[in-house]
Amino acid sequence: MSSTWPNKFVIGLTGNIATGKSVVRKMLEHLGAYGIDADALSHRAMLKGAPGYQPVVDTFGKWILASDKQIDRQKLGNLVFPNPDAMTALEGILHPLIQDATDMLIRRTKAKVVVIEAIKLLEGDLHNHCDTIWVADTDPDLQIERLMKKRGLTQAVAQQRIQMQSAQQEKLATANTVIRNNHSFEKTWEQVLDAWNQNIPEKIEPTEVKQVDASLLTVQRAGPGEAQQIAEFITHVSLGARRLTRSDIMADFGEKAFLLLKSDRKIAGLVGWQVENLVARVDDFVIDDNIPISEAVTAMIMEVENASSELLCEALLLFLPPSLAQHNQIWEGLGYSARTVKDLTVRAWQEAAMESMTPGSVLYFKQLRKDRVLRPI
Repeated sequence: MSSTWPNKFVIGLTGNIATGKSVVRKMLEHLGAYGIDADALSHRAMLKGAPGYQPVVDTFGKWILASDKQIDRQKLGNLVFPNPDAMTALEGILHPLIQDATDMLIRRTKAKVVVIEAIKLLEGDLHNHCDTIWVADTDPDLQIERLMKKRGLTQAVAQQRIQMQSAQQEKLATANTVIRNNHSFEKTWEQVLDAWNQNIPEKIEPTEVKQVDASLLTVQRAGPGEAQQIAEFITHVSLGARRLTRSDIMADFGEKAFLLLKSDRKIAGLVGWQVENLVARVDDFVIDDNIPISEAVTAMIMEVENASSELLCEALLLFLPPSLAQHNQIWEGLGYSARTVKDLTVRAWQEAAMESMTPGSVLYFKQLRKDRVLRPI
């Protein structure tokens, strides 16, 4: 157990860009670990008014600001990635802030196992406080392909981003566990599950099934073993409009968790739910027509909120299909309000909404807590 954080077992997760670190972190979260994305915290630290904003602007100049006076991360990235001295200066500003925020989150969480995902884990002091180091690894050609596909980079820029990082071999040399993320979700999941079973000293109890007495409905967190059932349920309820396979759902498990509503042990509803950068998001909300909608929504939303609060989330965003969004009275009764992205008052919330919102969906918002990590000063 970590001497810095008593009664916590801390996994430091690293690996170069596009090696699949976030997928591995998500898998560990499915197993019960509390996940921290240190790179997302660095973005928060540079938001307007946050502790790192003015030092970054003072160091690199106002030309890195966008029209809304926020730091344009693309402009900043174009400067620091090819310039080691500039990168060192930026890290000198951000690393202490990230470490402080990480310390606060770990001390607050009730989870016994914590995973810290950080691309610069080994370059700072943070790795010295971890109980074990995991490294995500993949083939260089696949790294370039992922960067070009997901971030819209050219091949030359993608190669430059990879080359500017410390050598992957140096990270692998420090690893207690290496996860090869070259193939399917299933193959990666098998490696993570095996490493968890072999190396985590205190196992996490499975998520308790929640009983909703009024409707005899239960809500529980799904595991990858239920991927086939989830695919069949969504296909059935959508009348074939969304024909999903087990492989589709397994791939989704690399990004989010599923909470299942069950009636008489059969799936009657589900939410696809993820937490990134202390913002919870629901981007899948499916209910069987035979279940009373008010009872189903209340049961699932209560559990999503409970789970999100345990993960110290500041806000919950719901991206609802019009058929569910039209029940405005239900959502307002639960404390949600319809919003546009511009209505959200915090940049991190806006970015989360822009990343997850799909055409035709309706955004509902609820703030879960007032105090914020790396809050404006």
